[in-house]
Amino acid sequence: MAMVRFYEEIDERLLKFAVIIAQTEGKYVFCKHKQRDTWEVPGGHREPGEKILETAKRELYEETGAVDFDLKPICVYSVIAEDYFAGEETFGMLYYADIRAFEQELHSEIERIVITDRMPDVWTYPEIQPKLLQESKKRGFL
Repeated sequence: MAMVRFYEEIDERLLKFAVIIAQTEGKYVFCKHKQRDTWEVPGGHREPGEKILETAKRELYEETGAVDFDLKPICVYSVIAEDYFAGEETFGMLYYADIRAFEQELHSEIERIVITDRMPDVWTYPEIQPKLLQESKKRGFL
């Protein structure tokens, strides 16, 4: 079972991921990877030399096609799980995005997005991402 923790800040060098809780016109934006039958919020790994905000912008664009949006930091999160990074605590930055416009086509590993007011029935990361959404609500972003 994964343990998810939340922090106000941390040394940016420790941040390995950016995850974005995205909405458009008050509805959630979820992604479906081409090789999975599950849904997830946009996000991904930080590239070498990349600032974490750049990671968030890049991942949001790659995974949703968002081209016009506001992006706000929510908090730092961490995950501890035996099946992730050998049980070591790993850190990511959680963001909120309000998307105003999308490109017509996706240009990444994402097969499609869905815009909805409901949570997915089947999550890619069921022990992690629902907790990130819950924390976003708790902090007044949703």
